Amino acid sequence: SVDATENTRGLVEQLGDPNTKLIVTTIQKLHIAISKVRHEKKVEGLKDARMVFIFDECHRSQFGKTHGDITSYFTNAQLFGFTGTPIFADNASKNELGKRTTKQLFGECLHKYVITDAVRDENVLRFSVEYVGKYKAKDGVELDVEVEDIDRAEVLDDETRLGKIVDHILSIHDRKTHDRSFSALFAISSIPTLLKYYDLFRQRREAGGHDLRIAAIYSYGTNEEDEEAVGALPEDDTLASEPPTTYGSGHSREALDRIITDYNAQFGTAFSTRDQKGMENYFKDITKKLREREKANAKDRDRIDLVLVVNMMLTGFDAKKVNTLYVDKKLRYHGLIQAYSRTNRILNEKKSQGNIVAYRNLKGATDDALALFSNKEAKEVIFLPPYEKLVAQLTKVCKQVLEVAPTVRSVDDLQDEEQQLLFVKAFRELIRLLNVLKTYAEFDWRDLPITDQVFAGYTSKYLDLRDRVQRQRAKEKQSILEDIDFEVVLVHRDEVNVAYILKLLARLKEEENTDKGKDMRKQIMSLLSSDVELRSKRELIEKFIAEHLPKITDPARIQDAFTKYWEDQRVLALQKLCEEEHLDQKQFANLIESYIFSGQEPLKDDVFKCLEARPSVLKAREIGERIVERMKEYVEVFVRGMVA
Repeated sequence: SVDATENTRGLVEQLGDPNTKLIVTTIQKLHIAISKVRHEKKVEGLKDARMVFIFDECHRSQFGKTHGDITSYFTNAQLFGFTGTPIFADNASKNELGKRTTKQLFGECLHKYVITDAVRDENVLRFSVEYVGKYKAKDGVELDVEVEDIDRAEVLDDETRLGKIVDHILSIHDRKTHDRSFSALFAISSIPTLLKYYDLFRQRREAGGHDLRIAAIYSYGTNEEDEEAVGALPEDDTLASEPPTTYGSGHSREALDRIITDYNAQFGTAFSTRDQKGMENYFKDITKKLREREKANAKDRDRIDLVLVVNMMLTGFDAKKVNTLYVDKKLRYHGLIQAYSRTNRILNEKKSQGNIVAYRNLKGATDDALALFSNKEAKEVIFLPPYEKLVAQLTKVCKQVLEVAPTVRSVDDLQDEEQQLLFVKAFRELIRLLNVLKTYAEFDWRDLPITDQVFAGYTSKYLDLRDRVQRQRAKEKQSILEDIDFEVVLVHRDEVNVAYILKLLARLKEEENTDKGKDMRKQIMSLLSSDVELRSKRELIEKFIAEHLPKITDPARIQDAFTKYWEDQRVLALQKLCEEEHLDQKQFANLIESYIFSGQEPLKDDVFKCLEARPSVLKAREIGERIVERMKEYVEVFVRGMVA
């Protein structure tokens, strides 16, 4: 087994236990254990012991006095280091011990697995890097930020420039993060500049300019020594950050208290900077919220959209739901690769790449870093092609779709499963490419050979085929489409949910019996059939539109009427399910609540406990699987997508 250490005392006890073979700790705790007099007697017997030290992220924490103290203390130790960004002569920083490389500390490299290998093996995602300078987006948002040859602080920190960058981020954030399905980090040059950015975001929020949930974290005074432990790029690392900025720790602490007060109000927490523990808990809460977004039971109320950082979280921090990094600071070599890599952890089909938006001229630094850690040709593997090239690829794939099904209605005429398979594969590639293209700042449907409405029509037919396959699978009929992954996550838009449909229904009521009203009705029906999450609710929503909407005279009452209708339908559906499967309704309702909360499929034994009589051994598996499947369908209809 592996033992983790909470403090240095625990580490010393584990080191002295002959039965403890594997220990996970930090270099800071280990250094304290061998250097403090109070621990001397307990650890001195290990000086000549045969030990193996494995240092993860060995580009960090290894270049000061600590490393030398550890290696000279344990005279019979063997050292292994792992890093994705080793320190070479080209990217070595100078300290009081001089310039030192990873090779000097750990010896010859035993094995290389570089970022190009990881991308080819699909262990990490590629990057989409945009260098933003003078810019005018097609949606009318203008940005004129000089990025070439402006290293003077008075230019870089000018509030007019910062304000333009804030407005640009607000204009592209939903696109980059797939309508806030993902979170973003914003790497900023210094604490004073971070505070300016935070205030600018706050001002725009208070003026109604956005509703992003924004947090900020940085080290001040007393906790700067712990940056390495929480995933920071050292302030004195000129390859990773700006030159040090003189800034009073008292001022920065007061500002951070103000930021934490906003955070507490937003998330119902009670953190402060009064002590080190409170600061650590604030940081842990941010990282926990970012990391746990990927869980099936993640709550939208815990969503953080954007975290402003200086150095913290730019190395050693992984959260699969982070897909975008905005950058307004110098980054070079290992600092650059580490920061970029916060965005490219693999999650699902929707997360097709890590997005980097640079508000500094980082192109040369990016090319240099790739050449150092991989090779000069790495760009072709690691970076997505430019927008125009992707449009050309999509145009080619769109042609393949139209060759199989020239019109939306013609998909229904594909009786041969071989033809259906051709359509599914071609259209799946189309939605993959569109998923990537939509994250580009310059994305415009007018550049594509297919309109948004036609795409929605094809999407509906695509999902019809998926539904047919699922019905056949339930009837145990064989189909060559059965093994196809339809990647339905790509055809769901988070902003399109029941709350959104209700807003459209209110507008529809106001435009009743007009041409605009007819168009809106078509739009609603199209959304109900083309969004994977709404399709399960389509029949019930259409029934509400047909039977209840005409009786409502005041559009403001639609929400309440729909809520009552939906609750009535939910109760009826649960009653019907329990009657047909002979389930105790109260017990089964509790089981459903547990499934919704945990996201974990219930055990068959827990399902059987809800039955009025336990099934025979021969029928147990079939009945258990059927009930679980019906429970999932119930949750899909009445729970998923019901919250705005």
